[in-house]
Amino acid sequence: MRTANISRTTNETQIEIALNVDGAGARDVSTGVGFLDHMLEQLALHGLFDLSVQAKGDLRVDVHHTVEDVALALGEAFNQALGDRKGIIRMGDCFAPMDETLAHVAVDLSGRPYAVIQAKWRAPYVGGIPTTLFPHFFESFAAASRCTLHARALYGRDDHHQAEALFKAWARALDAATQRDARRDGTTPSTKGIL
Repeated sequence: MRTANISRTTNETQIEIALNVDGAGARDVSTGVGFLDHMLEQLALHGLFDLSVQAKGDLRVDVHHTVEDVALALGEAFNQALGDRKGIIRMGDCFAPMDETLAHVAVDLSGRPYAVIQAKWRAPYVGGIPTTLFPHFFESFAAASRCTLHARALYGRDDHHQAEALFKAWARALDAATQRDARRDGTTPSTKGIL
């Protein structure tokens, strides 16, 4: 079972995450930030990950700490669940259209955290989340999960669509990268012999 349970508590947030990489898309998400909940539900549903995220944050300040810390805890969960990463496909990508928007995300579960995020936002907020936080979310996830992540909203007019297409593409790319490759027979997908 490739599962993880993460508990992250700081003076700003309290987060509990349960993840089953080999799930069916079951989800139970409550962060206090409605649009973040909606995006994490996209991750579970389209990535076929069973995911529970329960978070309480200092929303009286703003949403920043909650969004950032959920991304970090989620990254820790994937890192823990994947273990030594033997036998996985390792890389995956997806183009996801949403009406007038097209997004592309590529991930490499390489053990090397890096993120490149490109999007042209039309407004300062989507669903109460500053649009500057979406790149930060993906960067935080990449750091904690030890993956390389490239995400682009290639075009689009509606910021809600751009954000949602990015999360859907991320979900499908992660699903592809985390799949087991029977041909690898449990070996590490790297010439280094370790990820």
